[in-house]
Amino acid sequence: MYALAQLNLLFNYLSARKKTSNDPIFDLSNPDEIPYVTIQLPVYNEAYVMERLLDNIALLEYPREKLEIQVLDDSTDDTVIATAQHIERLASTGLDIKHITRQIRTGYKAGALKEGLVDAKGEFIAIFDADFLPQKDWLKKTIIYFKNPEIGVVQTRWGHLNRDFSILTQIQAFALDAHFTLEQVGRNSKGHFINFNGTAGIWRKETIIDAGNWEGDTLTEDLDLSYRAQLKNWKFKYLEEVTTPAELPIVISAARSQQFRWNKGGAENFRKMFKRVVSSDHLNFKTKIHGILHLLNSTMFLNVLIVGLLSIPMLYIKNEYAHLKVYFIVMSFFVISTIIFFVCYWYMYKNTYGGGFKNFISYIGMFFTFFSIAMGFSLHNSIAVIEGHIGKPSEFVRTPKFNLSAVGANWKKNKYLKKNINKNVIIEGILMLYFAFGMYSALIVGDQGGDFGLFPFHLMLFIGFGFVFIRSITDKQ
Repeated sequence: MYALAQLNLLFNYLSARKKTSNDPIFDLSNPDEIPYVTIQLPVYNEAYVMERLLDNIALLEYPREKLEIQVLDDSTDDTVIATAQHIERLASTGLDIKHITRQIRTGYKAGALKEGLVDAKGEFIAIFDADFLPQKDWLKKTIIYFKNPEIGVVQTRWGHLNRDFSILTQIQAFALDAHFTLEQVGRNSKGHFINFNGTAGIWRKETIIDAGNWEGDTLTEDLDLSYRAQLKNWKFKYLEEVTTPAELPIVISAARSQQFRWNKGGAENFRKMFKRVVSSDHLNFKTKIHGILHLLNSTMFLNVLIVGLLSIPMLYIKNEYAHLKVYFIVMSFFVISTIIFFVCYWYMYKNTYGGGFKNFISYIGMFFTFFSIAMGFSLHNSIAVIEGHIGKPSEFVRTPKFNLSAVGANWKKNKYLKKNINKNVIIEGILMLYFAFGMYSALIVGDQGGDFGLFPFHLMLFIGFGFVFIRSITDKQ
């Protein structure tokens, strides 16, 4: 079902690319049409990227008299002092920039955004995380669409400053590119629910208030508010052509913390929003289905883990009980879901890198690498999903930033990196061996010289768990 939904999004995406936008837009050459904007920068212990962030935001081209910047600083280390000094220097140039700090991080990022909103002067609220670097004309390209009074959010596409740093960053970029092309455009073009991605977007202040304001009861406050706003009939505008570059996690511990937060938050929002989406009177059936599958997105990891664990016993059962073979042959039909993903992601890849035989060969390698490593994360992410579905509370863990252009080869000295190895790594090592046994089993089961039907699946699981296990240990060295 999830694969078929992705295929539907592909059709939506391809049809949307043929359409031209006829949205009303502000005329920024007319001073009367230039709205007041507040930029919120929620930060927490960002020693390596803080200076870069502030200098970049100061370069945004927008009338100074219509622009306010709030640095929502929840830091608990010495960056608070350096940030305050930097803000003073920027303020002396005439920039309206304020340093807002809190003693207690109530609600984490959601709490900081909510508190800043109380004093925000702007009709519209642009939000950037610490590692995002919008281009100078970013506001001019985005704010114009709010002339349509029904639009509550404008979201831009994420770019990647360090896409080619490693296999880990490449597969993260691959997954995010699929989300920011196929999924966001595919849903938005047909009026289905999409999500504000926590950064690189603008909210109408009225929309935030009308939807009930920021709430910190899930780990993905952005998804939460997005659904509450769309249930209130606010429209979202997604701009695929406006790219906002940012930094991808370069160590697996950072990727783990980010994945855990996103996947647990998705499950938490399913619990919170499922009944509201299903019982909504103004949503059509198709929008409800896409909304439910969107909220269940992270639960796919749990499905993958269960199927993987059961596949080796299934291999033996299949070859021990001949009368069940027909059943397993019929079940192999569902391999078509992988083919659907392969086709869908190819269009995303082609859109990013271009077509042609050479790029297609590169895509095949990237697709199976991505799928393998995604499977390797399935245990870690399944734990996050289960915690989210049963309502187990946990702390908001930020993703450490690096600023590689500044620190270069010294990134391992990042003071925010966790030194301890995640407790699940041992289990991931055991699962690597388990799927190696699965590959060996293909040689010995049955009396017909083995059964290699599941061999590619077990190979991908072996590679995935092996990658996650080995990187989790070596990244600490």
